[in-house]
Amino acid sequence: MKPLSQKVAVVTGASAPHGIGRAIAHRLAADGAFVVVTDIDGVMDVDGKQVSRIDLLNDIVRDIQGANGTAIAMTLDVTSASDIQTCIAKTLSTYQGLDILVNNAGSLAGSDGFLSTTQDQWQMSFAVNILGPMMLAQAVIPHMRKAGAGRIINIGSTASLGAEAGFGAYTTMKHGLVGLTKTLAAEFGPDGILCNTVCPGYIATDMHMAANERLARQHGISIAQMKKQRYADVALRNAGLPQDVAHAVAYLAGPQADYVTGISLPVTGGVPFGI
Repeated sequence: MKPLSQKVAVVTGASAPHGIGRAIAHRLAADGAFVVVTDIDGVMDVDGKQVSRIDLLNDIVRDIQGANGTAIAMTLDVTSASDIQTCIAKTLSTYQGLDILVNNAGSLAGSDGFLSTTQDQWQMSFAVNILGPMMLAQAVIPHMRKAGAGRIINIGSTASLGAEAGFGAYTTMKHGLVGLTKTLAAEFGPDGILCNTVCPGYIATDMHMAANERLARQHGISIAQMKKQRYADVALRNAGLPQDVAHAVAYLAGPQADYVTGISLPVTGGVPFGI
């Protein structure tokens, strides 16, 4: 039997073609979970073309179904309480349960010099990176508590463990996400609900590649030079893959992590503050 057979998982922020959320969805489905893939409504740029996020989510569903897995797609704005309630209600009506929540949706709003970051950018970063995971946790915990078990896995960052200049709002919120994780682990451990943070380092996602391009422009150097600079402190000297993060999530979601809660698990290739 597969380790997550008959388990139900919700993954937020899953639409990006080279994203961590997509890799997580595929891995949990491969391990037997029924997966609900979600992302905000709208479009994103894919190779110079504007593509609907729901179409990208449906691509994941088709791929999972093509591999004999089970998945559905939903739009979900993690900053909207009504969206969250609708998503959780539909998940429960479709699968009669909810065992795993992966809070992967994130925002780089305010990724600029500290003095240049506006209050609106701080508020957006808070809404997506902290308030969304908090509201989703509040929505799913009563159902997990009733079932006597559950897993909440928050996707943090090496920015949860240290800091990199130019990412003040993001870093602050990712530190806060670790605090949320530890709070949930302490408060709901007696109910059999485990909560952990996975802290990716430099992962070759759409968001990370866009950050490399932005920093290269700011410093007037090539993208290759920027990568060399950013990865100089990585023991393995390169960025990881979304699948590397998905493997860590699958571990924390599965039976081998039955006695693991409240941790921050770095997936960093050896970044000094993330080892």
